[in-house]
Amino acid sequence: MYDFRLKVFYIVAKRLNFTRAAEELFISQPAVSKHIHEIEEHYGVKLFDRNGTKIKLTKAGNVLYSHVEKLTDIYRDIDMDIAALSSNSKGLLRIGASTTVAQYYLPKYMASFKERFPDIEMTMVSNNTEVVENLLIENKIDLAIVEGQSKRQNLQYNCIAKDEIVLCTKASNQSAKQIIKPEDLKKLPIILREPGSGSLEVIASALKTKNIQLSELQKEIEMQSTESIKTYLLHSDVYAFLSIHAIFRELKENELKIIDIKGLEIERSFYLAINHGDMHSLQELFFKHISL
Repeated sequence: MYDFRLKVFYIVAKRLNFTRAAEELFISQPAVSKHIHEIEEHYGVKLFDRNGTKIKLTKAGNVLYSHVEKLTDIYRDIDMDIAALSSNSKGLLRIGASTTVAQYYLPKYMASFKERFPDIEMTMVSNNTEVVENLLIENKIDLAIVEGQSKRQNLQYNCIAKDEIVLCTKASNQSAKQIIKPEDLKKLPIILREPGSGSLEVIASALKTKNIQLSELQKEIEMQSTESIKTYLLHSDVYAFLSIHAIFRELKENELKIIDIKGLEIERSFYLAINHGDMHSLQELFFKHISL
């Protein structure tokens, strides 16, 4: 019932990128532009200012975004509250999550979902993306929330959120520069995640765009746990690539700092994955709850 054009505007306004919005909505970029143009024609205002490849919201765009954000929450609440009246809102939902997602992103959504649907039992297992996807394929879990760029042909992926991976070190690291060039990464001692990690996959892909291989980095140590990596960082002048979601507290308390890499931004999506054709009622409920 929600006007799809408003959903298109909402996603573009959040991402400030027509291409990414098109990918997330599974429509073409010209279709995104068409929907935005129709809204601008309807209200007789310009919603975005364009400067080359970059866009930003106009004053009218910000006003519309504020209202559409409220509408999005209202429609989501309608869907969930009506679903809560259904007899289908009972049962067991087995969730698998990749490490970063399980530690820093997913728990708050599970808590709010459980509050709304107290009769639905939930379990969660956590491991790296490769392992979690295998559990899903083996039907040992009902859905997976994963990071990375892995795309198994027998799984259906739905983008639910965006994340940024940043290079960081302890705030008191005197040798750390505020901005470095990509090639400077080869000189830094770096903690890396284990093979099979979705984070490592995204980092490797981003570095390849700058003609840098993981094997060229000075690997200090390999670790599976983000919390372990953060603790190591606090006790050594080394560096690590970590999700911005994972270091909010450390940045706020001035324990860690971000090192900007000139011309390199590492972005990724979090995906809800299911086996093709296997979206049952509980999976759909959780998907609606966690999606934008």
